[in-house]
Amino acid sequence: MTPKLNVNIDHVATIREARKTIEPSIITAAVMCEQAGANGITVHLRGDRRHIQDRDIELLRDVVTTYLNVEMTASNEMVGIALETKPDAVSLVPENPNEVTTEGGLDVTGNFDVIRNAVVDLKAAGIFVSIFVDPASDQIEAAHRAGAQQIELCTAEYAELTLSARAAHGEGERRAAVEVERIRKASETAQKLGLIVAAGHGLTYRNVGPLAAIPQITEFNIGHNIISRAVFVGLGQAVREMIEAIRLGSGNRA
Repeated sequence: MTPKLNVNIDHVATIREARKTIEPSIITAAVMCEQAGANGITVHLRGDRRHIQDRDIELLRDVVTTYLNVEMTASNEMVGIALETKPDAVSLVPENPNEVTTEGGLDVTGNFDVIRNAVVDLKAAGIFVSIFVDPASDQIEAAHRAGAQQIELCTAEYAELTLSARAAHGEGERRAAVEVERIRKASETAQKLGLIVAAGHGLTYRNVGPLAAIPQITEFNIGHNIISRAVFVGLGQAVREMIEAIRLGSGNRA
């Protein structure tokens, strides 16, 4: 089965917030992604509100007809917003105010009680809970103990190996292959624990294929590369191209 694609539209809001204006419309973006075949919409409500705003979540909840996934920290403030707006899913992620974007997976083992309490509250409200983690068995097992229904594997290291100058050399290719295998083994570990497996961070049309070939991965959350491509070909076409890249990769599943 071809993995689902949730399109992260944060950077549509990034452009809007650069001028603190009303355009481009985050709602129009979500509708266009759905019309182009996206299985869901993902947004990250950050503490500093650098792109997505609270009102965006409220409006998206009313408009999105597929699947609304909201990334957030496990803070009381964010959990409270989720309990009020009721997205289909919440993905718990780490957050550093000084980072450009999310830098890695959530340390579930080091913040277990806080995360477990957030998971309990969210699930009690009927919200599906995913936790964004590095492809490491201890973090996956901790996410399972915390009650998560899904883990999203952080693909940052793999993406860096495929996008940087290192990718042009044999050593870079070998290291990327090693990282794919690490993600594959992490996916198998998660599946054995009964967790649904998603993946995301830094994925592009060029590098998503090998991960789409991993049978356990059922969902991708991809944003920046799609929005970047949309500047040149339009949002609908950019979404369709990513869906096709995932489909082609999944054709290589064992």
